[in-house]
Amino acid sequence: MARRFARDPQVDRSLRHSVSGGVAMSVQTGSGESYFNAFAVHLKATNGQIALLASLPPLVGSVAQLLSAWLGRRLGSRRTLILLGVRLQAAMWLPIILLPPLLPEHAMTLFLICAVFYYAAGNLIAPQWSSLMGDLVSPRKRGRYFAFRNRLATFTSLLSLVCAGLVLHLFDGAGLAYVGFAVIFLLATSGRMVSAWHLAQMHDPPGKVAVLETRPQADLWQRVRHSAFARFTVFYAAMHGAVAVASPFFTVYMLRDLHYSYLQLMVGLAASLLAQVLMLNTWGCLCDRYGHRTVLAITGLLTPLLPALWMLSTDYFYLLAVQAYGGAVWSGFVLSAGNHVYDLVPPHKRVTYLAYHAVLSNTATFVGALLGGWIALTLPAVFVIGGLRFDLPSTLPWVFFFSFVLRLAVALALFPHVQGVVAAVKQRRRPCFAVRFQRFNALTRVLETGMRQLRGFARANMVLLR
Repeated sequence: MARRFARDPQVDRSLRHSVSGGVAMSVQTGSGESYFNAFAVHLKATNGQIALLASLPPLVGSVAQLLSAWLGRRLGSRRTLILLGVRLQAAMWLPIILLPPLLPEHAMTLFLICAVFYYAAGNLIAPQWSSLMGDLVSPRKRGRYFAFRNRLATFTSLLSLVCAGLVLHLFDGAGLAYVGFAVIFLLATSGRMVSAWHLAQMHDPPGKVAVLETRPQADLWQRVRHSAFARFTVFYAAMHGAVAVASPFFTVYMLRDLHYSYLQLMVGLAASLLAQVLMLNTWGCLCDRYGHRTVLAITGLLTPLLPALWMLSTDYFYLLAVQAYGGAVWSGFVLSAGNHVYDLVPPHKRVTYLAYHAVLSNTATFVGALLGGWIALTLPAVFVIGGLRFDLPSTLPWVFFFSFVLRLAVALALFPHVQGVVAAVKQRRRPCFAVRFQRFNALTRVLETGMRQLRGFARANMVLLR
């Protein structure tokens, strides 16, 4: 029997198309976006250019989200703007493929400009899509639905990433690395075009549109400053800024400093995605049972360890385990954070709040990535302490260290102020085993025990958090 997402046949059909569209889009993510930093390394990008590639496109993209919300009032249709953004994003792959070889002396600059427009087109979609999905998905099923959707999308992204990595490995072995990038980027283009068709089939309830509130309100600052949404947004943005200090440089570290091949890079990226596939259902089910804040607490405390682990060894198999750990933890953080926003924001203000949420988090990402680039350019790879000489593979371990310190500071200082939404949690008596494999039952039981303890602590301190 086919999985049913909603009782209304029209809504159920739309949610099915959303799943299929997400799967198709993940082909673009796995075979295209996942190799942006590798393509930049191929184009001989500096650490500063890598930092700009990771920070400038999301920053400009957040402005595109505000533009999308503003255009929503003029066009009166969410689906129109969604399809416009999808088609513009698909079209941007052509200059990404063609311009660097046509103008090799400006290859990295042109790639950066194309990436800015690419992400801007993607962010033009975000407010309208979030608003549409917020109307279509029942609040009590959000955790499980998005976990199911994300699991399929992530699994497809994993397959695409593996195929793209094999293509790059084969062409690089023949001395034709650029041709390999062109092939995988064309595969990404086809995935985005398929997702556009599925999005066109979705139902957009009439009379509803994602618009930006522009009317001045005298008490707006006071209400926002003391709101649960503002506290969460500050935490989320700060964490993204701390993560961005190091995240652009993991691929650079493997390819340029440790001299791993594209095949080894692919296996590392695949380990991260595979961990996401295996854990998403569990995180989603635990979110529904214990609340998004509790999952956010666990993953927020585990996230800071990731850059620190990169500093301990350069052994390839050790780094594979680190990447798998990062994928498992980050998937829970992203899922719980995304659903927590839906709980905190009233539906009629969702677009405005999400647009400001994106602007703040992407601004923090911009600052964090630039800080990481500055650290990589400033601190030495060789230093002496107490007569002992330390030779690092590059200056990037310093970047990982500062990212670890900042992530830990954000988790300890800001997360206690994040307010939970207990009413959104659905109590169920049946076991919450979303991944029904014997080898995962023990892990899930451990997680559930931790959830119960943290949830009790959160309830005891809820008055303080308010």
